[in-house]
Amino acid sequence: MELDQAAKKKVLRDFTYGLYAVTAAHDGERGVFTANWLSQASFEPPLVMLSVENDSSTLPLIRASGRFAICPLDESQKALAGALGRPKARAGDKYATLDLAVVDTESGVPALADSLGYVVCDVQSESPAGDSVIFIAEVVEARSFSDAPPLEMRQAGFRHAG
Repeated sequence: MELDQAAKKKVLRDFTYGLYAVTAAHDGERGVFTANWLSQASFEPPLVMLSVENDSSTLPLIRASGRFAICPLDESQKALAGALGRPKARAGDKYATLDLAVVDTESGVPALADSLGYVVCDVQSESPAGDSVIFIAEVVEARSFSDAPPLEMRQAGFRHAG
């Protein structure tokens, strides 16, 4: 059976995604990027799944520290989502260039103060997934900052390749 490329692209683009800032830190270095392939995987224990591209500069920080924070963005933060999506090689230190306000979590992972809140997650496992890595991680800390509506990929006008 041959895969219909046009249908594949159309249907995969119909999947709904939120936009999140994901942060990590290790040994004095911090990383942040925009993620959209993320989902809750379990209620008990509270687990999430996160896809991180193999060439992400934050990936080694997640692996070394064993944790990361997810900061949902609100519907007014399209420009921030776009800026956080740029590779570190082009954007430099995004914390400095974007003047990101940070909240220090109890777990030591920086979280974005200008977000809907955060969850800190401890990595339980990782699996290769094509050009990415899938982490399964347990939520160990949470804080809410706002009840504003979350930013969604389609609403932001962003599209993935499908």
